[in-house]
Amino acid sequence: MRIATWNVNSLRSRIDRVEAFLDRHDVDVLALQETKAREDQLPLMGLQARGYEVAVAGLNQWNGVALISRVGLEDVTVGFPGMPAYGDPLAAESRAIGATCGGVRIWSLYVPNGRKPDDPHYAYKLDWLARLREAAGDWLDTETALVGDWNVCPTDDDVFDPAQFRKSTHVTPPERAAFQGFLDDGFVEVTREHAPGYTYWDYYRQRFERDRGLKIDFVVASPALAGRVSSAFIDREERDPAAFAGAPSDHAPVVVDLV
Repeated sequence: MRIATWNVNSLRSRIDRVEAFLDRHDVDVLALQETKAREDQLPLMGLQARGYEVAVAGLNQWNGVALISRVGLEDVTVGFPGMPAYGDPLAAESRAIGATCGGVRIWSLYVPNGRKPDDPHYAYKLDWLARLREAAGDWLDTETALVGDWNVCPTDDDVFDPAQFRKSTHVTPPERAAFQGFLDDGFVEVTREHAPGYTYWDYYRQRFERDRGLKIDFVVASPALAGRVSSAFIDREERDPAAFAGAPSDHAPVVVDLV
């Protein structure tokens, strides 16, 4: 089975590229983040015509996650147990959706950005990750994949210039400790060995062309599922402005093969 994760930065704007990506790489399950729309606003007929089922969690033009599967889409769950809300008044955001696809429990996750270390959104991010870790403790003995945009660079190798980010989010010790917590519990980040390199490049000052990026998109698998991973790759072509017509997402898809 081939699964992929992609922060698509607006599914409505890039539905043609999503369809072509599924065709080109023969993907069985695609987890999307930043779909930025309600389900009734999304053009899903092309996906359905290809034999894919779609589950969407989206409230407005912000955030949004989805799962696209041709190997089953069962027990769909929007939000994980204990997932915190944000804002005033507090409200749940569209940042997590899970489903069982081909016998594997897959979660499409869009971890909060954090904005700045002194921002309330940063505290929300850490709480969100802590609550996810708590919920995921019950999934360790199942074939489960936590995939998506984690908005964390776990090591200095995952950021083009650690000094430049010294006072920014994504690289702070609490964020890195939150990510490491999943690994300490027994989960395995399965892409690093097979797919080195960045997954995100800001649109600013030709960051992609100069390869000044971040590695923030990951597939974190339970032990049983990690043992099934045979290969992985980052589809950098999808981020290349010269590769296709139209503006790309600022993220590249990450693809993982299971045996």
